Amino acid sequence: LYFYCFVLPDKLPNGVTYHTGTYQDRLTKLQDHLRQLSILFRKLRLVYDKCNENCGGMDPIPVEQLIPYVEEDGSKNDDRAGPPRFASEEKREIAEVNKKLKQKNQQLKQIMDQLRNLIWDINAMLAMRN
Repeated sequence: LYFYCFVLPDKLPNGVTYHTGTYQDRLTKLQDHLRQLSILFRKLRLVYDKCNENCGGMDPIPVEQLIPYVEEDGSKNDDRAGPPRFASEEKREIAEVNKKLKQKNQQLKQIMDQLRNLIWDINAMLAMRN
């Protein structure tokens, strides 16, 4: 009677088969990634501390003032009077450009229609001449 000794893959309760070698590889990679992540967070903390040290004397500016903001209904908040003006001006400029673009497109369409009619008439005259 001969017994063969080989590693059978273990089966999980959900029916998935896994090998211990694959498990060890994945565990090693995960531990390496966690170690790298820890190092990167330490570096980030050093950069954060250095930034706070360099910017210590500056007055903090609220985030709301750094972002142009316009409410959905177009009304502005009084506590954010500066930036919404810029956002609404930009929106108005875009609307003006869109209006001019639509007008130019309409003019070009009319010109194309006139040229099409002219070519049609010329072709009709040439056909009548023959």
